[in-house]
Amino acid sequence: MTDDPLPTEHLSPLAALVDEVLAGVGYEVAAATDAIDDAVPGYGGLFDPGTTPSELRRALETLLESGLTRPSVPEPTGDAFVLYVDGSSRGNPGPAGAGAVILDGAEDELARLGRPVGSRTGNNTVEYVALQLGLAELLARYEPRRLEVRIDSMTVIRDVWGGEDPTEPGVETYSEAITAALSAVPAHRYTHLADSDPNPADALATVGADIATLGPG
Repeated sequence: MTDDPLPTEHLSPLAALVDEVLAGVGYEVAAATDAIDDAVPGYGGLFDPGTTPSELRRALETLLESGLTRPSVPEPTGDAFVLYVDGSSRGNPGPAGAGAVILDGAEDELARLGRPVGSRTGNNTVEYVALQLGLAELLARYEPRRLEVRIDSMTVIRDVWGGEDPTEPGVETYSEAITAALSAVPAHRYTHLADSDPNPADALATVGADIATLGPG
């Protein structure tokens, strides 16, 4: 894992700048939102309707020029981890975001991640991106030996763990990155989440979709 931003689908210039800020803080949604809100003049912020696109763009450019620091990495209880992932697409395709939550083996929360994915992205694609996001940051921060992925997308499950070819066009790059990441984890399995099961990554994916609606900037 490098510090290069993860790939996205099409985003407006403004949403792409927000994604750059997110990448600079390891896709930690709270850290990025706080930094952006502090950089916007007055009492505005990232999602404040009173913030104009030009104000937000200047704040984002200032943050990127000043350099961003990743938050400190919490210590896990061991080498076992749980990863919740989820995607959100409004309109399918539409503005879409990905979310992931990393827990240690004791299920203590270690990271809350999110990002915009595209302005016209489908549900299946964004589920792949969510898993890629979570795995990339997990491996950047820790050395997992065991991993349980909690996910509601049967499309991704059939591909990644079932060995079926991807059925969603255009996801091959994400699927290959996921396979490569999982090859670095000696033992991994999935748990399929039903629609009624709680998924803390859902709210983060929603924030990502909110960012994907920004534009054009």
